[in-house]
Amino acid sequence: MRLTQEGVVFLLAAALFALFAATLQNFLTPGNMVALVRSVAILGILGLGMGLVVIGRGIDLAMVATMVVSVSWVLSLAQASFPLPVALLFGFLFALAVGLASGLLVAYATIPAIFATLATGLMVYGMGRAWLFEVDVQNTPAQSTFFTSLSEITVLGIPMMIVAFGLLSAIIWALLRWTQFGRLIYAIGDNPVAARTSGIAIRPLIVAQYVIASAVSFLAGLVMAAANSGMSTRVYNSTMIYDVLLVVVLGGIGLSGGRGSMRNVLVGTLLVGVLLNGMTIYDIPYTEQNLIKSIILLAAITIDSLVNPRDEQTAQQDLGDI
Repeated sequence: MRLTQEGVVFLLAAALFALFAATLQNFLTPGNMVALVRSVAILGILGLGMGLVVIGRGIDLAMVATMVVSVSWVLSLAQASFPLPVALLFGFLFALAVGLASGLLVAYATIPAIFATLATGLMVYGMGRAWLFEVDVQNTPAQSTFFTSLSEITVLGIPMMIVAFGLLSAIIWALLRWTQFGRLIYAIGDNPVAARTSGIAIRPLIVAQYVIASAVSFLAGLVMAAANSGMSTRVYNSTMIYDVLLVVVLGGIGLSGGRGSMRNVLVGTLLVGVLLNGMTIYDIPYTEQNLIKSIILLAAITIDSLVNPRDEQTAQQDLGDI
């Protein structure tokens, strides 16, 4: 039986969990398990959106900025006595607009995705800090049933955050597996030149995948706000976007596009979540944690480039050529 990258990552996650459980006194405490579940849910939801874009041969570095600004604006509006449903609608529409902007830059302006989404993220964060809210930390509304339910209610003993992550995973998996949209995303990721030649309108599909990723970012932000009773804009300046990339690449979704599934995101999330939690309990300094993550990410990208190289005909093509 052939062992896949997905299987190796799952075994590594299980081994790490067992190691930390045996060597760390506080690892299996209820408080730490709650913290682990929360981090896994947030990273995993962001990984779902990033995984969808990467399968379509893109990348979205604006996801964390979209999450932070859209949800911070929601909380700011709620604190200003806007009805929460109206604030949620505004935040969701804002997130969709960010995804639309990124998608248009990539698909129609033919700007490489890494630069387009990096610039979009910087612009969105700057606009949020300048115009949408004034302080770094926005708190959830007091006695909010919505956020309380998301953070405290369980379904058959499973925290609502994990339930939300599971439901969203199932929805995106079904979208990719059973719909024409999903099949076309795989086709574009595998070979955009061949997809364009066969008559597929690839530009609207590229825009759609960035819009979906931004919507997923908004949902991840709601989970984070519920878990932490608020949203800190400092999250944008953290290494979270690289943690999300680590989830996707370690899980086995090839950066060359056209390969992988949401199951890869699940196992990648499990490994990265356990690793980050264990390093935190070991009290490894933040700088050294970043060094360890960067080495793992570099190794994963290197292995991915060797195992799943882009074909010579499409590796250097951009949308303007097709």
